[in-house]
Amino acid sequence: MQEEPYFYHPLENIEDIDEFETAVERTHLTKGLSKERPYTYWTLELYDQENGIRGGGGLGVLAADTRRIAEQMGVDFALITPFYPSEPHQVMQGETVVDEHVPVDYRNFGFKYIDSVNVKCAGNLCHLDVIEKCFRSTRIICITEPNFGELYSGMSGSDHRLYQEVSLGFGGYAALKLLGLKPAIMQLNEVATFFAALSRLDELASNGMDFYEAVVYTRKHTLYTNHTLVQAAEAEFSEEQFERFVYPNLKSPAVRKWIKDKFVNGKLKLSSVAIEIAELRSGVSKLHARVANYHDIAGNKVKFKAVTNGIDMNKWVLPSILKFYHENNIVDNINYPANNFVDNLGCITAEQIRSLKSEGRKILNEVLSSRPDQNGVFLHFNDDEFVFDFKRRFVDYKRPELPFKDLNRLKAILESANAHYILAGRIHTGDHNMAEKLHKILHEIKKDDYLSTHVHYIADYDEKLAFALSCGSNVAINVPIVGLEACGTSWMKDIANLNLLISTHDGGVADASSENYLSVRGSTEDDELGELYRRMEEAIAAWQNDFDLEFLIQKQLAAYIPVISGSRMMRDYLDYLFPA
Repeated sequence: MQEEPYFYHPLENIEDIDEFETAVERTHLTKGLSKERPYTYWTLELYDQENGIRGGGGLGVLAADTRRIAEQMGVDFALITPFYPSEPHQVMQGETVVDEHVPVDYRNFGFKYIDSVNVKCAGNLCHLDVIEKCFRSTRIICITEPNFGELYSGMSGSDHRLYQEVSLGFGGYAALKLLGLKPAIMQLNEVATFFAALSRLDELASNGMDFYEAVVYTRKHTLYTNHTLVQAAEAEFSEEQFERFVYPNLKSPAVRKWIKDKFVNGKLKLSSVAIEIAELRSGVSKLHARVANYHDIAGNKVKFKAVTNGIDMNKWVLPSILKFYHENNIVDNINYPANNFVDNLGCITAEQIRSLKSEGRKILNEVLSSRPDQNGVFLHFNDDEFVFDFKRRFVDYKRPELPFKDLNRLKAILESANAHYILAGRIHTGDHNMAEKLHKILHEIKKDDYLSTHVHYIADYDEKLAFALSCGSNVAINVPIVGLEACGTSWMKDIANLNLLISTHDGGVADASSENYLSVRGSTEDDELGELYRRMEEAIAAWQNDFDLEFLIQKQLAAYIPVISGSRMMRDYLDYLFPA
């Protein structure tokens, strides 16, 4: 049966898409959300350990936060993602990180088997199980099969990666139909989810809707959210791969031709067609939306709406800190910035900060009691011990190695306060360059008796460790190369948990002025390194001075409470999709 469109304008003699688009009223969505027509959120990665799904980094954490925030706000919402039957963990062998692979079974996490759907790939009919777990107004819908592989299995342009993406798109859309759901909006998180919108376009075109009307209808109800900055770094697929994995799943000859026409020299970047199939496009911070370098098929630079990522404060903020925010009217019951929240921040005292951080330190010690460092030591920090941390995905542009460029200077800073430096972050499988950098850091600090007992690498970084470090450390370090971080959310958790932030002015941090945190600036990396060390010294001094500590914490919160609020993010999306 043909899907009933939200609008329908019978038009005659439409010869090209531009003419049709100008003939249609240029509004956004024309129907509200409902249980049967939910907000659908498509992601190749979900990081939700409570529900048995372990992602690889920030994209998956954001997806889980978005679903939870939708539940808290009563938004009708369906998250569609794969359930990978194997998940990677990382352990230390000497000074080297190695991967271990652990099988997982969705039946152990409360998912309900619904039925199976099929996709056609490489001459085979592949059967995908559809499983579901519901949470009030929201649900997680997964497709899975025993040989589906791990998250990001294989190279980004490989056959197996394409199989996973096609399975999510065509299989996930079939799963919605199986459940009787019609998307009010399809939010495509990164280009790997493009095939979901393609599946919808194919359904409309093959069920009798005029092709150009089907294109415009699909575009009008599709939001492409980009989480990276540079299109050139994206993998490509060949037309031969599409012949084997994509075209067999298309019913409409017109849709197949539409796709074939997008190839350039036999190659296709999915971002090019994701941009074409989505009228609505968003970037994940103000800076990202302004500088993201993406172009459409015609070579024109694409504009993105800025909707800065946020966090689920119920998940990531120490309960006693969140209670303090509620009782002092800093955030409301859905963690949206309260009226006059800036004035209300004046109630925060150094004594309260230290007391709340002491509670967080207990959580950190509890987690570290089962997580040894690179020396096999289980750490325990007293309240008067000072802790710096770097906790985020280990990739070149985030520069986890930066503070170790001058070990003598780093050692002097740590010695001045008997401080510790914790490194925690996941290295993607196959990132040999970053694995070698970590090995070099650990090898060098092992040579020094003081550094070897005050610099700690904690393997197998996950949600639990991320939360504990946000709660229990004093200072968070975030030093991406300026211009390469789209948003980042680890720093948001640090600010919300009353850590001082040392950061370069990039990603979501750049949503507010660099005067609002301990900013690292410089025209060269050497300049930045010197500034980083000075900021570390300032942070130690601030924690020893009540006035400075209160001033810096209040200033961070005043600037960033609106930025980090996940309910603000959801409202921004809804306002963009359903303008008044």
